[in-house]
Amino acid sequence: MPYSNEENLPKVVLPECPAEKILKGQKALVTGANSGIGKAIAVALGQAGADVVVNYVRGDEQADEVVKVIQSCDSRAFAHRADVSSEDQVKAMFRKMVDEFGTIDILINNAGLQKDAPFEEMTLDQWNLVIGVNLTGQFLCAREAVREFKRRGVVKDVSCSAGKIICISSVHEVIPWAGHVNYAASKGGVMLLMKSVAQEVAPYRIRVNSIAPGAIRTPINTAAWSTPEAYASLMKLVPYKRIGEPEDIGRAAVWLASDYSDYITGTSLFVDGGMTLYPGFEEGG
Repeated sequence: MPYSNEENLPKVVLPECPAEKILKGQKALVTGANSGIGKAIAVALGQAGADVVVNYVRGDEQADEVVKVIQSCDSRAFAHRADVSSEDQVKAMFRKMVDEFGTIDILINNAGLQKDAPFEEMTLDQWNLVIGVNLTGQFLCAREAVREFKRRGVVKDVSCSAGKIICISSVHEVIPWAGHVNYAASKGGVMLLMKSVAQEVAPYRIRVNSIAPGAIRTPINTAAWSTPEAYASLMKLVPYKRIGEPEDIGRAAVWLASDYSDYITGTSLFVDGGMTLYPGFEEGG
C-alpha cells in the first residue's frame, strides 16, 4: 500500500554537525540565506566544514541566527546585506568576502522571490522585479565568482576544481506554471544560464550546476501545505507522498559542492519527490 501522509509532517530538526568535514577549508557564499532553502544550505555547508557568507536583503536577526548556528559547528561565518539585483551591491559583497575569507570556492545562487498574477494582469514592475532578482541576480553573482575562480585557479589541497557554482532553480524550469509566468520564465532562464556558463568555464575546471527543488516546506509557499486539505491536494503532484524539507536541498548542495561530484557540470539535479514524473499520467494516459 502506498505510503501517505494525511497530516503535515513535523518540522525536521537540523542534524548534528557531521564528523566528516567534506568541505573543510572551502569558502562559500549563499544568497538569500536567512530563511527557507538558503538557510538550510548555509547551515549544511557550515556543518560540512565550509566558512560561509550569509547573504540576505532583510531580516537582520534571522541572518544573525544562521551565522550563530554555523559558528557552533566550528566554521566561520558572517552576514552581509545586499540586493543581488544590484551590480554595485554584489561587487561590494564579493570584495567583503575576499577581504574576510581570502577567496571564494562555492557560490550558491539561491536568492529568489515570487510576485504572482494572472498573465493579463501582471505589471511590468512585477515582471522586472522577479526577473531582476531570480535571473539577473544569479548572473551578477556568478560573474563575480567566475572572475575569482579564474584568478586563483585550482588549489589542490582545497578542491579538485577551481570553483563551484550551484544555481537554485525549480521544477518550473521545465514545468509550465499558469499564474506565475514571471517566476517560471526566470527559472527557465536560470537553466540555460547555468548550462551556457558551465559550457564556457568547464575548461578552467569550474563546475556549474543547478538544484531544481519541487514542493519544499518554506515560508514562500505556506498556503500549499499549512492545512491538511492543502497538503492532501499538494500530494497529488508528488509521487513520493511527502513534502520536501529545506534540509533535503541542503544535503544535495553539500554533495554537489564537494569533490564527490567532481565530474558533474551543466546538470540540473531535481530534488522533487518525483514531481517531474508527471504523476497525472500514473493512471491511464
